Amino acid sequence: QVQLVESGGGLVQAGGSLRLSCAASGAILRANNMAWHRQAPGKQRELVAGISSGGSTSYADSVKGRFTISRDNAKNTMYLQMNSLKPEDTAVYYCKAGLTYYGGGSLRTNDYWGQGTQVTVSS
Repeated sequence: QVQLVESGGGLVQAGGSLRLSCAASGAILRANNMAWHRQAPGKQRELVAGISSGGSTSYADSVKGRFTISRDNAKNTMYLQMNSLKPEDTAVYYCKAGLTYYGGGSLRTNDYWGQGTQVTVSS
């Protein structure tokens, strides 16, 4: 079964750091574009950072200079290093990836979402 599994969320004080991980599992040939999104209570889900298969990165203005997205293609895993966390970073963080995998005797590519991990930053 192809899936994305996140880990690394938790409770941290303002100014602290957390590192999120997102691992793709199953009969994966490769992970293509990958990204982190977040959704705070009462707000729409928003894009936080993205990374291409070649390593090009992009960030939302609100996290530039504080968050770093990276990936390990050999492990089909993506990371989000979050530093200088603020209370407004509190949200459920979701990873999303385009995954190419073997299914039904052929290669398929679909977008997948992780289950989400809670990040809470106290003031």
